[in-house]
Amino acid sequence: MSLYNPTVCPPADQIDIPAIRAKYLAERDRRIKKEANDQYVPTSGKYADIYEHDPYNPVVPRDPITGETDVVILGAGYCGMMVAAQLKKAGIDDFYNVDHGGDFGGTWYWNRYPGIQCDNDALCYMPLLEETGYMPSRKFADGIEIQAHCRIIAKHFGLYDNALFHTLIKTVNWDPAINRWHVGTNRGDQIKARFVVLAMGPLNKPKLPGILGMDDFKGKMFHTARWDYEYTGGEWGRPELEKLKDKRVAIIGTGATAVQVVPYLGKYAKQLYVIQRTPSTIDFRNNRPTDPEWFAAQPDGWQNARIENFHHAAMERLSPGEPDLVEDIWTEISRNVNAELEAEGWPDVTPEEFARRREVMDYRVMERLRARVDAMVNDPETAEALKPYYRYLCKRPCSNDDFYPTFNRPNVKLIDVAETQGLERLTENGFVHKGEEYEIDCLIFASGYEVTNDLDRRWGIDVIAGREGLSIYDYWREGFQTFQGMMAHNFPNMFFTGFTQAGANATNSKTFIDQGRHIGYIASEAIKRGVAVVEPTQEAQDAYIAHLRSVAVDNSAYVNECTPSYFNNEGDATKKRHIFGEPWGEGYYAFEAMLQRWREAGELKGLSLTPEAALEPAE
Repeated sequence: MSLYNPTVCPPADQIDIPAIRAKYLAERDRRIKKEANDQYVPTSGKYADIYEHDPYNPVVPRDPITGETDVVILGAGYCGMMVAAQLKKAGIDDFYNVDHGGDFGGTWYWNRYPGIQCDNDALCYMPLLEETGYMPSRKFADGIEIQAHCRIIAKHFGLYDNALFHTLIKTVNWDPAINRWHVGTNRGDQIKARFVVLAMGPLNKPKLPGILGMDDFKGKMFHTARWDYEYTGGEWGRPELEKLKDKRVAIIGTGATAVQVVPYLGKYAKQLYVIQRTPSTIDFRNNRPTDPEWFAAQPDGWQNARIENFHHAAMERLSPGEPDLVEDIWTEISRNVNAELEAEGWPDVTPEEFARRREVMDYRVMERLRARVDAMVNDPETAEALKPYYRYLCKRPCSNDDFYPTFNRPNVKLIDVAETQGLERLTENGFVHKGEEYEIDCLIFASGYEVTNDLDRRWGIDVIAGREGLSIYDYWREGFQTFQGMMAHNFPNMFFTGFTQAGANATNSKTFIDQGRHIGYIASEAIKRGVAVVEPTQEAQDAYIAHLRSVAVDNSAYVNECTPSYFNNEGDATKKRHIFGEPWGEGYYAFEAMLQRWREAGELKGLSLTPEAALEPAE
């Protein structure tokens, strides 16, 4: 009988932390590849169709757009939508959301694979619940529900009139003669824009593993971000994959997507091979429904309060007596540390002591999660291979109640490629691992996205050129250079979103809303004041970066000890940029307070302003 308890971590004196840490380092070392991110193949060139084709909606013909607008927003996912909503609130109605997808949603438009759900608390993750009056059905909402809510937001703010779907941005060039951006697309558009906002998000472009013989395989291949229900059977929201009952299927990857997909493939496929480099941490799900009475009783501002509480627990520190409102794997370490401190009468511990306690609790939580594997997977060898040996936040934490039991099915086999650092090769009929060929009918890539510091790969835009043709890719080659994380010298009237040199919130949509508010303020103020060009001065940008780095928290030792993933540039410590940028070390809400004070001053301090009267009129 297993002694595993899904909610209780083993005591610190019952685990050998030095030995576990050594195990973590050994497991990291055998997974690091010298190719780092170059081990992946971009979905361009001969693989472009995997990225560019929309299997869900036909492309509707339209005439090219050649007019002028106030703002072009590159993206119509959460980030682009939040920016658009804040522009509306700031009084700016003349703009376009330009997106490759056929509707609003971004990653929630493209990802329709079986089992798709958010893996964060939906009451935090799904934005603007108070403004739209929407109640998520469960703690972890299904993808089809989230995509429907994206359409609700778009209708609520009247965004459809400003949307250009099934459109890929190809070029973005600054024109000093008219002080406008020229935005060119694959649909023949040539739009002149006063402002441009880059809001593509990090989960924008699928990537493929670079396996020898990729072009030799004659079976079916697709990426989870372009799920083919014609082949598998079923449909979005009804993942009954009946057409796989006579198919041998392999899926590459065991990250957050595969954790949700594998139970469905295991249920329906004749044979399933799960190809794993690094296992995920997978806690119990407990996907409980939302209580309508509780939801209706929430006071004004409840969602922002819940997001702040979640951020404290997941990324900073819960205050003495502050409850954990979310109560899942993301908040467990802080919740447990606070319980210990409460039992001790809330001693006044130093930041160093608090960090030490968190580290010990990290090891304890991971021991609990490894014990969960033993409790749920019958075969000891398979169970051992599925155990995560790394610190808690080295990879995206997951929760699922069906993933581990799937490996008890006789038709499911784990192919662990940590030792061989990937499959040996693909053949016409399948794949080769350790000299043995496995015949398959279908290969599914759950290999993630271009979440990389190589921005040209991540964004997929041929040219983004500012003053004197300076490429943003070259300008940021050795690291980000921004003012407030959202503008850059040499790139006038351009705004950046996401993880650059700004605050990072545990709930991404909160980050995007606040960035959109700041962008909306600057753009609307420029228009009100008759300002044609807004650009950070070099001095202000240098001062901002200097202060940002003076308050930075150095977590490089932690990151460099992690197993390779997109969190740490696939273990490449030489890279100058990080996927999460250079976050404000004093904390997200300190960053937001700084921006609020800057806006309230009303001076646009640090920005060079060129009045409209000094310009030639736009054509």
